[in-house]
Amino acid sequence: MSEILVLYYSHHGATREMAQLITRGIEQAGAAARLRTVPRISTVCETTEPAVPDAGAPYAELRDLEECAGLALGSPTRFGNMAAPMKYFWDSTSGLWLKGTLAGKPAAVFTSTASLHGGQETTLISMMLPLLHHGMLIVGLPYSAPELLTTKTGGTPYGASHHAGAASDLPVSADEKKLCLLLGRRLAETVLQLSK
Repeated sequence: MSEILVLYYSHHGATREMAQLITRGIEQAGAAARLRTVPRISTVCETTEPAVPDAGAPYAELRDLEECAGLALGSPTRFGNMAAPMKYFWDSTSGLWLKGTLAGKPAAVFTSTASLHGGQETTLISMMLPLLHHGMLIVGLPYSAPELLTTKTGGTPYGASHHAGAASDLPVSADEKKLCLLLGRRLAETVLQLSK
């Protein structure tokens, strides 16, 4: 079976931690995961990131999307939307869209925000838009997960979320961790069911 791609961008580390938790959930369900990130972008044309990141996951290539059996996509919130580096990456996927490469593959989304009401749900929905255009099948979190009803931090039916605080210093809460693991397991279970 192909791997499930966990693709994220993280500025302060919370989205990266969520990606790692979702990866663990995928593996708990008996599937394999491939963890990838995207490089920062700059308004200065001469500024480039190194070809290989100094630390963390390798940079994603279009090949990672071609080879994946499913996708978990994560980004911090930027004014209720995904961060520019992630948007920039998706803007490069037209060739895959023309071929229908991602059509029918399951996908899930996750985000981290500085404020509790800082656009978690709109960011998750904004990340769904290119996935829906690619024909992907969106997997969310059901209200049968008790954490969705009791959490005082992040968590939405649209996908996993984290409230990082204005200084991005709040740890991923116990409820947020459980929801990340659940999202990974649900995505993997969907991929495994569809591959039968």
